[in-house]
Amino acid sequence: MKTQNIFDYPLFALGFRVFFALAGLSALVLIVLWNAIFKGALTLDNYFPATYWHGHEMLLGYSVAVIAGFLLTAVKNWTGRATLTGDQLAALCLLWLYGRIVPFYCGILPDSLIALIDFSFLPALAYQISKPIVQTKYYAGLVFIGILLVLASGNGLIHAEILGLAKNTAALGLQLVEATIIILILVIAGRVFPFFTERGIHGTLVTRSLILDGSAIATAVSVFGLQLVNASGTVLAVAAVLAVIANGARVAGWYVQRIWYVPLLWILYAGYGWIILGFVLTVFSAYSLVLPSLALHAFTIGGIGVLTLGMMARVSLGHTGRALRVSNAMAIAFILINLAALFRVLLPIAMPGWYGGLLYASTLLWLAAFALFIFVYAPILTSARVDSQQG
Repeated sequence: MKTQNIFDYPLFALGFRVFFALAGLSALVLIVLWNAIFKGALTLDNYFPATYWHGHEMLLGYSVAVIAGFLLTAVKNWTGRATLTGDQLAALCLLWLYGRIVPFYCGILPDSLIALIDFSFLPALAYQISKPIVQTKYYAGLVFIGILLVLASGNGLIHAEILGLAKNTAALGLQLVEATIIILILVIAGRVFPFFTERGIHGTLVTRSLILDGSAIATAVSVFGLQLVNASGTVLAVAAVLAVIANGARVAGWYVQRIWYVPLLWILYAGYGWIILGFVLTVFSAYSLVLPSLALHAFTIGGIGVLTLGMMARVSLGHTGRALRVSNAMAIAFILINLAALFRVLLPIAMPGWYGGLLYASTLLWLAAFALFIFVYAPILTSARVDSQQG
């Protein structure tokens, strides 16, 4: 009787399965740890300073896990060539996992080794997805390799300051990573929003505009580029206004009123809405009318958090052969993640005196949303496709 290898199980059949599972778990564990550290209830030795660790792990831990799962799955579809599976996929996952764990071994492991382990993941991912892209001459996919390398560069800036190789580069690195993830989302949105909308609402034909696509991305790049050089005032405000207009027009071209009856669609549009709100708040923060952190969290909790949860839900159903309908539990999770962003971004403007309580409520709402995701999707991600196909 043949013994089944652990790497032959469905969890390692395709990149989205294991990386989405890791992303969901990390969204819970990292926030629980951060909340305990923030409140002073927990003190842990860490390679990263506390504020850098939080930003690093949510962007280069959680968000990058979602990106890895998506790209390893999407590149297979785009090129028709297999991406990592089995033990090779497990090895890449372990590299990501070690990057989350080894920072807590500072003082035991050399700092340079901790930095190398964490830094290595994005170049390794870029190399793995580059192989089918280059083999099939799918040149449109090269943009994603470039984006992964920019993310790696941002991570390198963070490590350079911590290792003492440079001064005042960690904050710049975090800014670059956040901006690059938002740009990646905007690029992917142009590919999947029209397709998902047409698939999700029968008889719908969505308007696509290369001009609006290019304008939306270009104006976003200009805003983030200005922020990277510490621009403020009218220059930044005008750039942000243009980003609001371009991205608003882009979404309006895709929008169909019936999306609000399809949770797998409205969650994506809501996430894009938070990105647009991030640009709106950037206008006000340029004149110091609101804190820049509110715009930051509109982009991160709202844009990245909401959109990644929606994408993981949609991709997981589609690539396991299931009907593209979410359960009531996941519909509730979609509402909760948006409430988490609301409590973290908008309500502090209206009720600044309640900031501490609103932050705590936002944390609980985030945890509830991802707890529901794990509860609903763990069986889906760890079981075979219902249509008996591979993947």
